[in-house]
Formats: sequence, C-alpha cells, structure tokens
Amino acid sequence: MKLKTLIASTAILTAASMAQADVKVGMITTLSGGGAGLGIDVRDGFMLAIEQSGRSDIEVVIEDDQRKPDIAVQLADKMIQSEKVDVLTGIIWSNLAMAVVPAATAQGKFYLSPNAGPSALAGKGCHQNYFNVAWQNDNLHEAAGAYANETGYGNSFILAPNYPAGKDALTGYKRFFEGDLAGELYTKLGQTDYAAEIAQIRASGADSVFFFLPGGMGISFLKQYADSGVDLPVVGPAFSFDQGILQAVGDAALGVVNTSQWNKDIDNATNAAFVESFQAKYGRLPSLYASQGFDTANLLISAVDSADVNDADAFRAALKAANFDSTRGDFAFGSNHHPVQTIYAREVVKEGDVFTNKIIGTALSDHADAYAGDCKM
Repeated sequence: MKLKTLIASTAILTAASMAQADVKVGMITTLSGGGAGLGIDVRDGFMLAIEQSGRSDIEVVIEDDQRKPDIAVQLADKMIQSEKVDVLTGIIWSNLAMAVVPAATAQGKFYLSPNAGPSALAGKGCHQNYFNVAWQNDNLHEAAGAYANETGYGNSFILAPNYPAGKDALTGYKRFFEGDLAGELYTKLGQTDYAAEIAQIRASGADSVFFFLPGGMGISFLKQYADSGVDLPVVGPAFSFDQGILQAVGDAALGVVNTSQWNKDIDNATNAAFVESFQAKYGRLPSLYASQGFDTANLLISAVDSADVNDADAFRAALKAANFDSTRGDFAFGSNHHPVQTIYAREVVKEGDVFTNKIIGTALSDHADAYAGDCKM
C-alpha cells in the first residue's frame, strides 16, 4: 500500500514538474540605430509582464539585431544551437522576420511575434509554431483605407518604404480604399529627406495623403511635410504616430487621424493597470509596441501555466487558446494564428505638455486578415 502511494505521489510530482518546466526565451530585437525605440518598447513591455508574473521558470536572453537581417540570422542560430532556447520573439522589422522565422519554426522552435506580421507568413508560408500577437501587416492600413472612405476622401497619394511591410501597407490601404490614387511611391528604407516626394504630392492633385513610415522615417517626413506648406489631410497607421514618435514630431502631428488596435484609453482593467505600471517603472507612457510586448509575454505565461513546452502539441494548443487578459480586451487568434480584432481611429492630441492619441471611433470591428484562407495547417 505504501509503495502504491509512493508511486502515485511520484507520478503527481513528475506531472507537476513537467507542467512547470523551465522555458528559455530568445528575444532578438532592435536596440540600437534607427528604429531602436520600437525594440526598446517591445522589450520593456515584455519584461514588465515577466516581472509582474513573478516567474522564475522563464529565462529571457536578449540580443540586439541592429536592424540587419544577417545579424538577426546569426543571433537566431546562436540562440537555437548554443543557448538552446525553446521560444523566439522580439523582431520588429518584416525583412528580419522573413530571414529568421521560417528557419526557426522549421527547427521545431516556437516563434511569438510582438510586431512584424508579413503577409508571406500569414498565408501560404504560415506555420503551426508561428503566432503573431500584434497584427498582420496589412490590417492597420486596411483600417486607414476604411476611415478614408468614411471621411469622404476620393483621391489619395500613398507612400511607404520599399520592404515587405511597406508593400503590405500600400496593398492593405488599396484593398479597402474605394477612391482613386493620385500617386503611389516606394521610398528607400531609412530615408530621411522627402523633398522630392513632397513635391510630387504637391503637384498630384490629391485630396489626401496616406503614408506608412515607421520610426525616424516618419519623424523626418512629418516635419518636412508640415514645413512644406502642403495643406492636405494626412491619414496613417499608428506606426507613424505612436507615443515615442509624437514627442519628436510635435505640433506637426496634431489632429492627424491614425489607426491602431491599441491605445492607452481602451477601457479595461488590464490596460489601465498596464499603462499605470509601465509609466511608473519606465518614466514614460507606453506605446503600441510596448503593449504588444506585454501581451506577447502574457500569452507565453498563459501557455507555460497549462502545458510543457517540450510537448509541442500541448504547448501549441495552449498558445492557440490565448487564455490571458490582453491590454486590448478580448483576444483571439484566427485560423492562421493572427489576431482577429477591432481596429480604432485615433486622433493626435496634446495633454498638458505631452503629445498622445485618443480614440475617436472604430475603423474595423472583429477584423481578420486577408491571407488566412491561403494558410493550410
């Protein structure tokens, strides 16, 4: 009888230890050079969630990809082969994601994207171990197109950088925008001088401008656009009007409407606590990127709570269930492991001395991406 009890107790302890097995996470993100603010925010949001969880069974190794695909690939190889990570995360830029994610998932690793969502990974290139916690690249741009229709714009000039996310941006806007295009341009990734593009906008006969220029590119464009005297309304995604960018742009951004699946005034307890705790810890308001890092970590924690990362099928099912409290409120994955979610219209405002955004309406409700039908898992 005692032997049976001992065997039963051992089995229970073994099952418990398996459910709480240590998980090693490799975070590859941009922490230096152009776009560093985006990676820093993803990292800080992610690590805040880990800290608040009090977990000692999740180890995070963080490396700087310098926004270079070859560096990102080298870091991923090191993390998989030497560090023996179970999960990868952190990449901001879609060209880096395309260089890293397919190889990582092919080696049986899980990849949780807190940002980049290239169309190639949402459709035919989807993978059962790849989960995007942010959006599919086209989504916020589709919402901008929908907002432009509602506002009555009929002739937009559109531009974005020449890389995967830029191409997805213009594709997304055109998918929903019902008017004409006065012009369409792809700019150089990392470009800082937009005099030629603004001259083309001026001469185009457009009634509106849509642009996707994340990070420092957006700062440069908006300042130059404001100084140019071109008086056309601007619409864009949150990436060009997010918290870290707005302080650098200043008054030039006031009144601009942009689209986002998150904002600091989304009314739920998780979001309110996140905004308060992030500001208390880091001394700044959180950005879209910080919220995505926070949600990505909490998704991971929810999966670790219910499955062993070494049991790939169980861990994958736990991720798919998305049993966590998101800063966005209700959160669910579609069939291709990308979110189905509401996307809001936000307006840039000034609160005291701080430039920020406030939600002014809903652009798209319960919106899924256009590529899920091509994903065969």
